[in-house]
Amino acid sequence: MGKNKILRLGLPKGSLQEATLKLFKKAGFNVTVGARSYYPSIDDLEIECILIRAQEMARYVSDGVLDAGITGKDWILEQNADILEVAELNYAKEGLRPVKWVIAVPVDSKIKTLKDLNGKRIATELVEVTKRYFRKKKIKAQVEFSWGATEVKPPQLADAIVELTETGSSLKANNLRVIDIMLESTTRFIGNKQAWKDNWKRKKMENLVLLLQGALSAEEKVGLKMNVPKRNLKRVISILPAMHAPTISSLANGEWYALEVIMDEKKVRSFIPELKRAGASGIVEYPLNKVIL
Repeated sequence: MGKNKILRLGLPKGSLQEATLKLFKKAGFNVTVGARSYYPSIDDLEIECILIRAQEMARYVSDGVLDAGITGKDWILEQNADILEVAELNYAKEGLRPVKWVIAVPVDSKIKTLKDLNGKRIATELVEVTKRYFRKKKIKAQVEFSWGATEVKPPQLADAIVELTETGSSLKANNLRVIDIMLESTTRFIGNKQAWKDNWKRKKMENLVLLLQGALSAEEKVGLKMNVPKRNLKRVISILPAMHAPTISSLANGEWYALEVIMDEKKVRSFIPELKRAGASGIVEYPLNKVIL
């Protein structure tokens, strides 16, 4: 196998790491990370992985050290990286939703609006994006890089912070209130522009993205199978919220049909009793690994 038949892939180390490895598992790739290793093994001989902080990923992909990587839109903007955004992968550390960078102050602070931040000190890890945001808002504030534990800095070390939040629980725990949402960010699969011009690498990236997106599409969906007597078929079909249309096949005796459909997992609990009352029987719910749209 030639060197050009290897895709150098960066996986995010840190908060996104566990969710990313689970997603790869569901997409069909087993990734194993050693206790002290930054080079995970993957059961695909055409992929070489390296663990890199999401904050640095776009730079390494832009420079060609990596052919592709997974990082957040926020860090792409922070580094102003010249990369190709191949696909959006809508997952985060704790769920399938965007994360937010918010401007927060202590609950008892006199700062109520963005204009009140004129001349104030702001701590954040997302320095460049924050500076651009305040310039756009015509607010002159002192933006400082925070090495961590940003939530505990107000009011002694900073008047306000710009911090990443998914659920808001950490902000509440530190008695902070949000005065503005600066940015919403989702996870992105990014590629090096030169690597994308290589037909083999581009196809490898496209195949990988297809499987990852299929795994994400399946994350909140389940399959349902059931048997329906001929006389109740139309009634059952009218209830089913199929992605397209249910798969219907005739059973041996000609008086019964087998139906199969994919639906949102959260809706199943309300639909199953309705389907049962409409005449369906032998209802089986099963998990999905991938849904390729």
